[in-house]
Amino acid sequence: MAGVENFEIGVILPGIAVQRRDGIDLRAAARHVEDAGLDGVWHGDHLAVGGPIVDAPIALATAAAVTARVRIGVSVFVPAIRPLVWAAKQIASLQYVSGDRLVLGVGSGGGPGQWAAAGVPYDRRGSRTDTALELLPRLLAGEETRLPDEAGQPAVTLAPAVAMPPVWVGNASAAAIRRAARLGDGWFPSLISPRELAEGRARLAGLAAAHGRSAPVIAIGGAAALGTGPGLPSRAEIATGISGAYGRPLAEVMEIPLTGRPKEAAERLDAYREAGARHAVIGISGGDWRTQVDLLAEVRDLLRSADGGA
Repeated sequence: MAGVENFEIGVILPGIAVQRRDGIDLRAAARHVEDAGLDGVWHGDHLAVGGPIVDAPIALATAAAVTARVRIGVSVFVPAIRPLVWAAKQIASLQYVSGDRLVLGVGSGGGPGQWAAAGVPYDRRGSRTDTALELLPRLLAGEETRLPDEAGQPAVTLAPAVAMPPVWVGNASAAAIRRAARLGDGWFPSLISPRELAEGRARLAGLAAAHGRSAPVIAIGGAAALGTGPGLPSRAEIATGISGAYGRPLAEVMEIPLTGRPKEAAERLDAYREAGARHAVIGISGGDWRTQVDLLAEVRDLLRSADGGA
């Protein structure tokens, strides 16, 4: 196995159904991730998706309050469904209460229903996302900033000023790669193969160079159900779920889930590292949530060992 050069693993915090099933709340989950030695706790950002989910900034503020070391990450924040100044206030507040540990994954996804619920035209999601990424550094720095997408284009100044968190642009689409190359500190595709990642990395590097920028860091989003005990979903079962949810051929996603023993998962993540990734954010697809975090910590230990203990 090749060395991993500071490869980090973060975990998506458990949703409400898993919290109830496993008798764990967000505070206990965040503490468990930090105590296990992993690198980050993450939470999705959804408005109206037909199921129970906690608001991302509130969930992550809860996690920040009970941890001291781990990254606090949004996977991914959708600024364009909010008035920009409100999005900036939420981001600044999370950065403040976490002690500058925030990583801002950003996307423009969600189905048309979510955008309709927010009162934002679906066809404006891309332009509003670009505007947010262009103006957030000034807003978070406490500079007076004019808001071009709001009625009357008001000028606002926010306080307290905070450091701009790193922005990881989500999605593997061509538009997302272009956005990451121009405006992002990172590219954050989910549920793609090492081959697809390597191809995207080459496009990303070329586009970033054309903008006179260094190539953004790369993080991947993944799904895992580790171990060999009864009741765990198989790789095929997880892949079938991915295929159905995202409308992708089953053969295309069959090798994406991390399953089996920690050594197998470490070898799989090493293939992503070879393709250019430096971070993985893992959603747990089955099994007891605490046990899965502990197994991911074993994966992280194997990766550290391969890198000489870095």
